[in-house]
Amino acid sequence: MTGSGDQKFVPDLSSLEPLKSLASRSPKLQELYAEFSNDILSTPPFSLGYPTGTAQSAYYPGRCKIIDDEVEAISRTLQELSIFPENTRISTSISAGNPTFSVLQASTEIGISSYEFLLKQDTKSVVQLVLGDHCDELNQICASLTEASKYAANDTQKLFLSQYIESFSTGSLHAYRDSQRAWVKDKAPAIENIIGFVEPYRDPHGTRAEFEGLVAISDAEETKALKKLVDNSGKFIRRLPWSDSQSMENDGKGPFEKELFEPPDFASVHALAYCSTIIFPGIYLPNSSKSELCPYINESEAVTFQKHKFSAYYLWVVLHELLGHGTGKMMVQEGDNKYKFDITNKPIDPLTGKAIICWYKPGQTWAELVGAYLMDDPELLSLFGFTTDSEITNDDLTYNLYLQLGVDGLRGLQNFNIDNKKWGQAHSRAHFAMLKCLLTDGDGFLSIKCDSTEKSLIVQVDHSKIRTHGKRALGNMLLRLHMYRCTADVQSCRTYYEELSKVDGEYLEWRDIVLANKEPKWVFVQANTFLDGDQVRIREYDATEEGVIQSWTERSV
Repeated sequence: MTGSGDQKFVPDLSSLEPLKSLASRSPKLQELYAEFSNDILSTPPFSLGYPTGTAQSAYYPGRCKIIDDEVEAISRTLQELSIFPENTRISTSISAGNPTFSVLQASTEIGISSYEFLLKQDTKSVVQLVLGDHCDELNQICASLTEASKYAANDTQKLFLSQYIESFSTGSLHAYRDSQRAWVKDKAPAIENIIGFVEPYRDPHGTRAEFEGLVAISDAEETKALKKLVDNSGKFIRRLPWSDSQSMENDGKGPFEKELFEPPDFASVHALAYCSTIIFPGIYLPNSSKSELCPYINESEAVTFQKHKFSAYYLWVVLHELLGHGTGKMMVQEGDNKYKFDITNKPIDPLTGKAIICWYKPGQTWAELVGAYLMDDPELLSLFGFTTDSEITNDDLTYNLYLQLGVDGLRGLQNFNIDNKKWGQAHSRAHFAMLKCLLTDGDGFLSIKCDSTEKSLIVQVDHSKIRTHGKRALGNMLLRLHMYRCTADVQSCRTYYEELSKVDGEYLEWRDIVLANKEPKWVFVQANTFLDGDQVRIREYDATEEGVIQSWTERSV
């Protein structure tokens, strides 16, 4: 069992007898209990990773080990056969001293494919494609999608639902890609959805994805507010640190910004159901209980921080998604003597004051920070109703956001593995890097009050220095990362970011305190819908362990 950061968590149980007693109620439960009971309290493994003495991964099941070079060789061969990796796992077995790598492909169809080949010409390692991974679950999903297609709002929805079913039945990700081409053409639906093997966060090789699903209801009024931001995007892009508002070039946006801002298709939605092992705030903003005050905020500010938290987080996510993912122009060479910039008069890099020296070569391609950087802009905040006269003022929101940057940076430390010096979660690493940037480049704007005796950490922000020091520090970091990204300067980016996210010295002490004061885990409980004649009824549950169990029982999964 892993939490955020891909580290195993061991339940705080002195005995498994109560669980064993529950399992005795049926042969099936006893079978399941026997399968996993020995592993619940055991360490190692400590984290996700290629199967070793200290790590394991369900993407590479079985007792036989597999190494990165073998996974890479298998991936290259599958690519040559136009077999995509996202819905596969790799199981290794040994026969007569020779390894057989079974590529398990998710599908309702079962059997060994005709694809079987030697991994390398000079070995006897065999690779075979095996259909039917997760077949029971996918059969249920396909049955539900077939039923859902009866209620599709238009032919486009019927098309991509049928392509979902084809992909989950056959294992073909070509069909899944076709479904996504149809899906993007379904503009502004009342019910949003995305289903499939999407994100590869948990795979140590970074290519195999877990099955995820999201069903959400569009909020027309909130979407209108987002449209105001997009309509005014040019104005705010010119306020980013790489733009040159005094220049006539590119309407004041400079050479490292696209001539025309291309926002992603967007909508503000309320999630009805979300299936994944990782719950990102941007997908599911939490409604935290007012009784659970943040331990990293001074008692005098804790209630106000909690009150303003949702609004600040919401806007941070909005700016991250709409502007963070939509801005920036890559310096690209498309072919012989063909460039997406003036090669005879190369743009000036604002980091060096000299012409750029690197760019993307043919065939090459590369946000939290943009959202945070713009969170003090009064004009932007006013688009969402936050002014000097609103109940939560624009200054309140900005101050809360900087406190949140400090809190998230501290929380991120729990996902740093002190043994292998690696981060288990990319977002946690980014949050810590932003905190460290404000600490080292903010000239006292943000500080952490550490009490080793009391095992406490308190984030302190100097309100008077937000625009003069906090914004400047984030701007410097944002400019560096943006320029490295635009010019394909991978080495400089790696050097800068590795140093900025390095955990040593007092940060290791902070990590110990964070681990000693772990906050209660969120209870993630979702509603269910039921058909009552022609009416859809929604049933919600208490945010308790009992509520979670009841919701899953009534979900009939």
